[in-house]
Amino acid sequence: MASSSSFSSPTVTSKFIGFLLLLLSLQPDLSLGSDLHYKNQTSFRPKREIQKLRKVEEYLKRINKPSIKTIHSPDGDVIECVPSHLQPAFDHPQLRGQKPLDLPEMPSIAIANETTNEENFNQLWSQSGECCPIGSIPMRRTTKTDVLRARSVRRFGRRLKKPIRRDSSGGGHEHAVVFVNGEQYYGAKASINVWTPRVTDAYEFSLSQIWLISGSFGHDLNTIEAGWQVSPELYGDNYPRFFTYWTTDAYQATGCYNLLCSGFVQTNNKIAIGAAISPRSSYNGRQFDLGLMIWKDPKHGHWWLQLGNGLLLGYWPVFLFSHLRSHASMVQFGGEVVNSRSSGGHTGTQMGSGHFADEGFEKAAYFRNLQVVDWDNNLLPLSNLHVLADHPACYNIRQGKNNVWGTYFYYGGPGRNPRCP
Repeated sequence: MASSSSFSSPTVTSKFIGFLLLLLSLQPDLSLGSDLHYKNQTSFRPKREIQKLRKVEEYLKRINKPSIKTIHSPDGDVIECVPSHLQPAFDHPQLRGQKPLDLPEMPSIAIANETTNEENFNQLWSQSGECCPIGSIPMRRTTKTDVLRARSVRRFGRRLKKPIRRDSSGGGHEHAVVFVNGEQYYGAKASINVWTPRVTDAYEFSLSQIWLISGSFGHDLNTIEAGWQVSPELYGDNYPRFFTYWTTDAYQATGCYNLLCSGFVQTNNKIAIGAAISPRSSYNGRQFDLGLMIWKDPKHGHWWLQLGNGLLLGYWPVFLFSHLRSHASMVQFGGEVVNSRSSGGHTGTQMGSGHFADEGFEKAAYFRNLQVVDWDNNLLPLSNLHVLADHPACYNIRQGKNNVWGTYFYYGGPGRNPRCP
């Protein structure tokens, strides 16, 4: 778990690097044979450790911006109120010196009788009543501990995987999703209930999200993604957290989670992207929704993100993308987990509530009121919907439609079980 105590100042880190250098200078002058023996007997390599620590410090200097206020969250997070024009997005050459844009043109709403629990959406850090001043944005402070949890500095804040595929899982990523394709899409909307699935391996995650996708399913894949996730590697705990993601080269080198690189421009001073969500849904208990809408502003072409009923969070500048400069060719809704098989069998990491779709309301996770945005900025119900579960014995999905929830589906599962060894 990230906390203020885990944040190290440059002075402390410099002293530690100095200590490593001292250890290096005290190594005995070993013969070739004993040197090989030494390398085989220990994983401590001072030069490599020093290099890694320097990379971590350089990254932290880039990503942690000067703030005008600090808020300590009950879960250990430190939220910094950063002036809007200093956020990481404005390190990008095409944004440097600019300010966030004015409000976009909203899509026309097709479903007038939509019911919602979205007013209950909250985050742990804001429950004290503190907030960031107007003109600033709340940013979760990234600590040295956060970065060192990743397998490398390059991997931190990035998904780095094989591209999403329509018909099967890849690279240990498994899905239970619905999707539409075959037309031009300019946005998507859905309400997702929030759970706390169990993640059984430090390098696995469980998420529920909307994907806007364009390009081939090769190295030119563009995606915009938003939803909630549990990721011990990224956040150091098992809280469900609101997140965003983007890539323009199939998760190879571009893009990142949240505000961990130059990309998404946040305009809102009330929501911290990457912060823990509270309250959460409970089995046989109350259900709490996260309402999301992503759409392309007809005026400027940027992709905007809205939370709930009218809370604008910000936008992905259109110049970040290649294929998504014009439109999405596929929209996907649902859950994804990483199955690393670290225990030798299928992972026990849960998707959604950890229960299968067949259990229904108050037991299984759901998406409801699924819609897409057309070329004329209208929200429309989905047509020609496809349903996909990579491994239905582990995580499954059941789709439906009614007058209250529109197009909806239940999804998820426990992962490893007698039918999913």
